[in-house]
Amino acid sequence: METPNAILSRLPARLKEARNAKGLSLDAVAKLSGVSRSMVSQIERAESSPTISTLWNLTKALQVDFAGLLEDSQESRIEVLRNAEVPAIDNHGNGCTIRILSPPEEAGRHEVYELQFIQGGTLDSAPHAQGAREHLTVIAGSLSITSGEATDQLQEGDTARYAADVPHKICANGPARAFLVVHNA
Repeated sequence: METPNAILSRLPARLKEARNAKGLSLDAVAKLSGVSRSMVSQIERAESSPTISTLWNLTKALQVDFAGLLEDSQESRIEVLRNAEVPAIDNHGNGCTIRILSPPEEAGRHEVYELQFIQGGTLDSAPHAQGAREHLTVIAGSLSITSGEATDQLQEGDTARYAADVPHKICANGPARAFLVVHNA
């Protein structure tokens, strides 16, 4: 675990990087934050330690995350959902389990699902928004895909890309597993 001094030692360079990234002069930051130009300069040169209030005003003026300035940027940021934590859709499809792999904030734009079918399982979908497309990759087994009037057979390893703004259906010829990406235009 890092010491408070190690964390705070990053602050001057991070503030200067944030100011430069915004293309702001010391004077501009001073006007936006209400912190004097000389104080901003002293903080960036590590000649002065800001109070919490001063630091708060600077982060607001620079539109940066307070905590992000102090975090180690080399630290790994991995979000993990364990198998049992992955949300599922239970009331959609017949003989098909749908696990939601994409983050909730992507719903309606770019969605990723894992589909597991029993033999004869079906996922029958009404048209999505205009311009929506699906990308289906068979991981195990074989599937039949219908989009509008077109139908095709997919084997393990095959990928199909098709319109999802028309009625479409995925049917399992036996036990099968697939990944489905839904992209809404």
